Amino acid sequence: MNADDPLLRILACPLDKGPLHLLPADDAPEALYNPRLHRRYPIVDGIPQLLPTSGEQVSEDEHERLLKRLTR
Repeated sequence: MNADDPLLRILACPLDKGPLHLLPADDAPEALYNPRLHRRYPIVDGIPQLLPTSGEQVSEDEHERLLKRLTR
């Protein structure tokens, strides 16, 4: 998945229905991130895993690190 993928415009967080941000596969596996809820959803074999149970809650420190990744 890339940042220009039209699919990103329609994907939404399963919990708050808001937009998700692509975390590219730099130093960690590719994922989608909801900064409002501090939840990361994995992308496995190019397929976003958007079930509420597949999301991972991230710590405040991890949240800050992910926000920096998003602004690059």
